[in-house]
Amino acid sequence: MTEVLASRSFRGPAAEDAIEAVHNGLDSLWRDVPFVDDMDQMTFTTAVIESASNIVQHAEPAGEQQVELGVETTVQPALLQARVSAYHAKPPFGPMEASTPDDNAESGRGLALIEALVTTVTFERQDGTNTWVLSRTSSQG
Repeated sequence: MTEVLASRSFRGPAAEDAIEAVHNGLDSLWRDVPFVDDMDQMTFTTAVIESASNIVQHAEPAGEQQVELGVETTVQPALLQARVSAYHAKPPFGPMEASTPDDNAESGRGLALIEALVTTVTFERQDGTNTWVLSRTSSQG
C-alpha cells in the first residue's frame, strides 16, 4: 500500500455551507503538502468542489433522511484522490455520461469538467450512497 502523506475528510448535510467547509479543508490539505504542484492543486480542487456542488444542487433523498455530503481526500506520493459521496441519496438521474460543451442541455456538463480535470472518475453505488472517486496522477513523487 502506498503511503498517505496527508488527508482530510468532511461529512455533513448537503447544503451550501458544506462547499465552503470542503474548500477550507482542501486549502488546509495543500498547506500540509506544499510540494504538490500548483496546477495539480488547482485542477484537483476544482474537480472536487464541482463534484461536491453537484451533490448539493442535484442529489435527492432516497427516504426520510436528508442527503449528506461526504468528501475524503488523500495525497500519496504521485496520486491525489477524493471520494465524494452522497449519503441517503437516490441513484443519479439519467445516464452517467459527460455532455460535450456543444450540447444544448446543461445536464452532464459538470461531469465533463470533472473528467477534464482529473485522470480518472469512477462511480460506485452501495447501500444508498453514491460515490464518485476522483483520481489525479500528480507530477510529484
